[in-house]
Amino acid sequence: MTDEQQKLVDLMNDMSIGMMTTYGATGPRSVPMARQQVEPSAELWFITARDTEHVRDIEADPQVSVTFSARDSWVALVGQASVVDDQAKLKELWNTFAEAWLPGGPEDPNATLIKVDVERGEYWDSPGSKAASLLSFVKAKVTGDTLDADHGTVTP
Repeated sequence: MTDEQQKLVDLMNDMSIGMMTTYGATGPRSVPMARQQVEPSAELWFITARDTEHVRDIEADPQVSVTFSARDSWVALVGQASVVDDQAKLKELWNTFAEAWLPGGPEDPNATLIKVDVERGEYWDSPGSKAASLLSFVKAKVTGDTLDADHGTVTP
């Protein structure tokens, strides 16, 4: 794993909810999704209900984008999504948050997985405390320079 790939994965450790955009028949549509796992092989896993519009969109067009943000960092990913029926993986990833949406548990026939094979990722990180970020903002306004931020583009 390259340093930039590791940086992206490290940033995402603190970003569990992302906005997944699908590109189905009605055009782009974004929904919040709880990321369950980030694989070093550039795979993201999500638990979802099978009878949703975003699952139908993925089945029609697997291209997706997923964006995550935290207080001082942002990640944007593009990849191919697939609906995966893997009971063992579903049980492995199952948690109480998923149960809030699918109270029947991992055995619920409506419970399924979405796997996103990431093709490209981009991150922006303005490291430091809130005070450091504010100082960087003030410096940019005074000098006319851009904010001090770490930016990288990653491909698996």
